[in-house]
Amino acid sequence: MVILKEDARGILADRTAEPLVAVVIPALNEEGKIGRVLDKFPRDGRFEAIVVDDGSTDGTGEEAREHGAALVIRHDARQGVGGAIRDGWEAGLARNRPYLALLSGDDQHEPSELVGAFDRLLATGADYVQGSRWRKGGRVEGPSSGRALGTRFYSAVFSVLTLRLVTDATNGFRIFRSEILGDPAINIRQPWLDSYDLEPYVLYKAIQRGYKVIEHPCTVVYHARGGYTKMRGLRDWWRLFRPALLLRTGVKR
Repeated sequence: MVILKEDARGILADRTAEPLVAVVIPALNEEGKIGRVLDKFPRDGRFEAIVVDDGSTDGTGEEAREHGAALVIRHDARQGVGGAIRDGWEAGLARNRPYLALLSGDDQHEPSELVGAFDRLLATGADYVQGSRWRKGGRVEGPSSGRALGTRFYSAVFSVLTLRLVTDATNGFRIFRSEILGDPAINIRQPWLDSYDLEPYVLYKAIQRGYKVIEHPCTVVYHARGGYTKMRGLRDWWRLFRPALLLRTGVKR
């Protein structure tokens, strides 16, 4: 029997239906953090968490299972954050989820904000929602001076290369229609996208291909303790920068 219950927003929801959004959470040695992320995950039935354990040497995968992940994918050897995201999104496609999303595994994002972002996507008919800490209603928590400057500079360069204002292009928080990855001009399986290149690649391509891309305010938490960011200096910043540059100049597709 199908049971309809009224949720907090007064919308009748089919509680036996399959989830609509596969939320991919890449994780590398996030024991003690991934559980907190999943404990805050929305429970309205529309979202499922797919955690990709990218070669962790701690108990990340087991903690994810214990805290309610719908699926945990294990990489025995590290494949890079891009490889982890790609495998998660492809798992979402295999599960026939009409929408895909991305969330940080290090407790940097607020999972509950997926609800408002997804509602906005549906209400506006958008194809892609990009989270922004810099939009009105967005916020940053914790020490952020150097990183904030870097993200603003990067977003300015990204905007110039895409000919479109993007206020927070480094933000991993996003939801988009699965059909975008079926576009023949978008190929996420290219080896050069195995690291931090994949996220800006997909955003750039979505804009370039004419999909309706909007921004939605979200929270980014900068934790005072070390061990949160996995980015390592100029090398990883270059991997963020190069997709828009290489795509704009036609060097990559």
